[in-house]
Amino acid sequence: MTASNLPAGSDTPDRVTREERRRRTEATILDAARELFAEQGFERATIRAVAARAHVDPALVMQYYGNKEGLFAASARWQVDHTRLAAASLADVPLTALEELFAAFEDPVMRDSAVALLRNCLTHESALGIMRDDVMCEPQAMIAKTIGGPDAELRAGLLGAAMIGTMIVRYLLEIPAVATASREDIERIMAPVLKTLVDPDT
Repeated sequence: MTASNLPAGSDTPDRVTREERRRRTEATILDAARELFAEQGFERATIRAVAARAHVDPALVMQYYGNKEGLFAASARWQVDHTRLAAASLADVPLTALEELFAAFEDPVMRDSAVALLRNCLTHESALGIMRDDVMCEPQAMIAKTIGGPDAELRAGLLGAAMIGTMIVRYLLEIPAVATASREDIERIMAPVLKTLVDPDT
């Protein structure tokens, strides 16, 4: 199909700016990196393999991200909106926190980043920093504020530990009973357990 026969609104060379082409290339590279880091881990995934999956030259990956560390940090960033968690009542915190984690692991766009973080957070410094600071500490501070009292931070931290453990069993280890359970069943069973952690009166 020639440019003159493209459907209305389709991109033609003169319509796509250099900046837009750059953004698309970066997005393609990050998608490939997320997949490989999730599948193979940081040590085994290579710049060359990422470039091959993204159908670009390895030098272009290096140009955009500098090295494998920079590529991993960009691809593993876990962007979760904590607005609902910040506004949740104490009674709603367990289910809301679980819903946030499920949103990350079951969203097609976010899942590879989430799995890559879990796979690499105990062996790679960048992954550890993102998991600790972005994924764990920020929402736990919100939960601790909602809980209040002398044990608030500990209770919030243990809630986070319980949820992350569940995600590891479900998405990395794939223990059958947990991996095949429905999201609704996990929420039904886990929410009361988590409530005992966050509610000082329990």
